[in-house]
Amino acid sequence: MGRARQPPYVNAVALIDTSLSAEALLKVLKEIERASGRRGGRPWGPRTLDIDIIDYRGLIRHWRGRRPDFRHAGMRPLVLPHPLAHERPFVLKPLLDVAPDWRHPVLEQSGRGLWHRLSAHGQGRVLKRL
Repeated sequence: MGRARQPPYVNAVALIDTSLSAEALLKVLKEIERASGRRGGRPWGPRTLDIDIIDYRGLIRHWRGRRPDFRHAGMRPLVLPHPLAHERPFVLKPLLDVAPDWRHPVLEQSGRGLWHRLSAHGQGRVLKRL
């Protein structure tokens, strides 16, 4: 018997225009997750659907210097920009597809520079463009 096959994971980024506040937008996104059948999951682990806000108009919240200010997974305030986006090639590459000039508001580095730093260390590649 072989190992059970993992379902394929798709990462995507959408650029949206909204009049909602960041917190109200997050609430709508979490409602979409629940309506799709999402149930929990381990912190920062794979999920059937995970919708995050990567950047919200360059707003900076809950960062201490150049580090996100959160202690652990679970309920926490909305951290903007997303606290791990700059470390995740699966976020940066699709982000660059829709916002090629994006700059990290805290680190003040281009998305391209962050992507190149990660991809140079073998931490990311695009398998298939949809």
